[in-house]
Amino acid sequence: MLFRRIYQFLLVYIITIVFLFMIKILLSLSDYVIPGVPLMIETTGQVFKEYFFDVMNTMSITILGQCLSIIMAFTVGIAGRKSSWIGSFIKVTAYNIQAYPIVALAPIIFILLGDGFIPRLLIASMICYFPLLLSVLGIMATPVKDIEHFYIVTGRMRWQLEVKIRAFENLSKLTTVISGSATLAMAGTIVGEFIAANAGIGYSIRIALYQSDLAKIIVALFMIGIIISIYQGILETMGEQIKTRWSISKKGEVL
Repeated sequence: MLFRRIYQFLLVYIITIVFLFMIKILLSLSDYVIPGVPLMIETTGQVFKEYFFDVMNTMSITILGQCLSIIMAFTVGIAGRKSSWIGSFIKVTAYNIQAYPIVALAPIIFILLGDGFIPRLLIASMICYFPLLLSVLGIMATPVKDIEHFYIVTGRMRWQLEVKIRAFENLSKLTTVISGSATLAMAGTIVGEFIAANAGIGYSIRIALYQSDLAKIIVALFMIGIIISIYQGILETMGEQIKTRWSISKKGEVL
């Protein structure tokens, strides 16, 4: 999973860079418009260390924001799984709030809370909370009849067991959603940093944009892509390991 994610990103990135270089050669563009290979190498050497720490700063906000959204999504999703009225209300509310783009809400958040750690964390968690919530609600509201029937008949069914069964039987879906939410959280953090923050890789991209330095932006995008690919690969690998252990424990109970 991990190496596949990295390979997929590198393939897309290399194809994009080759395409840019082809445009540069065909149209005889200067390094100011599209940087050449020597300038790219020079720029990478100049900003690599600085951008690495910027990406780590952004990634820390991303992970915290995602963890916060996962906790909130599961708490609300589990609470609303039994009541159709509550579940419907939560879904309608989530869809309505999702209609407002985070780009439009981010300036308001920064005006109210400043440009520090909290607004970036809030934006990161908001952007991935509602997709996670809708997925959790759908999973928790769908019974796994074959397994749950056994525990109901034997009188062993509890709400904690019900949640566990539905979560682990749909672990592939949850892993995909959580892995995808990492990209959303990263995007939300970068958007926040780009708009008004004073730290992180989004802030560095904003400075590079003001300087019209495409080479720095390309380096920044590479580092963002490789770090988020590694993180998503780790999440997917952990999901597969948990699913394997659940399958083994389930077989043990049956035997």
